Formats: sequence, C-alpha cells, structure tokens
Amino acid sequence: MPKVVDHDRRRRELAGVVWELIAREGIEGVSIRDVAAAAGWSSGALRHYFATKEELLSYAADLVIERVTERVQRASPAASLRQAVRAILVELLPLDGDRQTEARIWHSFVTRSLVDPAFAGRQRIVFDELHDLCRRLVDEVARHGQLGEGLVAGQEADQMHALLDGLSLHLLLGRLGPSGAEAALDAYLAGLISER
Repeated sequence: MPKVVDHDRRRRELAGVVWELIAREGIEGVSIRDVAAAAGWSSGALRHYFATKEELLSYAADLVIERVTERVQRASPAASLRQAVRAILVELLPLDGDRQTEARIWHSFVTRSLVDPAFAGRQRIVFDELHDLCRRLVDEVARHGQLGEGLVAGQEADQMHALLDGLSLHLLLGRLGPSGAEAALDAYLAGLISER
C-alpha cells in the first residue's frame, strides 16, 4: 500500500524550521540547503514543496500571519470594553517566547521588504490589515460612546498602531520588559477609553 503523505503538514514543518533559522540567524541566514539540513531532508526533496527560497520565505511569513490572526480571534471575552480591547492588543505584543519568535520573524520580513518588492507587497497588506484592526477597535469604542474626550477616531487608530509597533520593537530589543510594555499599553487605553 502506498505511503500517504500529509503535504500540508510537511510544508508547515518546513516553515517551522525557517522560523527557527530566522529567529537564530536572521532572514539572510536562510537558504534551501540550510533549511533542508535542519529538517533532515535533501535539498531536492525540499524543492518538491518549495522551488525557491522566496516561495519558502513567503509561505513561512503567511503562516506567522495566520497564527497571529487566529490568536487574536480567540482573544478572551472581557467584562469591560477596555479589557476586551486590551485582550486583543496584548496578543499582538511579543510578551512570551512564541510571540517573540513571531515578532522576530515578522521584523525580519519587514526589513527584507525595504529591498525586495515581493516582500514589500505582503508587508503593505499586513500593515493595512493591522491598521484596519486598530481602526475597528477605536470605532467600536466610539460606537459605545466611550472614546476619550476630544479624541479623533482616525488619529487614535494611527496612534494605536504606532504604539503596537513601538512596543514590539522595544520588547524585541530588550529595552522594555513585558510588565513595562503592558503598563504603557494600559496607560494608553486609560486615555483612549472612558469607562462607564
């Protein structure tokens, strides 16, 4: 009987190897040969799944995005609007090992997008999706009549997005620890959302 191969599972395993290499050596440290060796495969076998390094990197980037999106969608329900918004935003910050790895990978792709048009397009899409999420959250706060006095929804969405990017970078660089990042987020949300 022929062996049944779960190709999707194998592609995901290879993406996991790419994540490990990027987290350890940066995106420039990833090659078909290195991924194959780390996975215990031959380069030829790997090329049955990904013909080029760019295909492999693109797939790995897409899986990071998918993972973060799923986690945000599963964010715990909360007792207040501020807690609900916080639960979503905390999922986007690299506060633990898995999220730090995701953020390292994502920042590697952002850096690559500055010189590689293929990655620039993907980065632009993800940037826009994150900004749209920030806008939806701020709009929800405004819809509930809880937007801080004198605040403008569009400007607040920009600030929320910039805060997430900045906190993420500071966490990755070790300039801020998880408790400091959460305190900064809480201070921002206290000004954004007036509790009733």
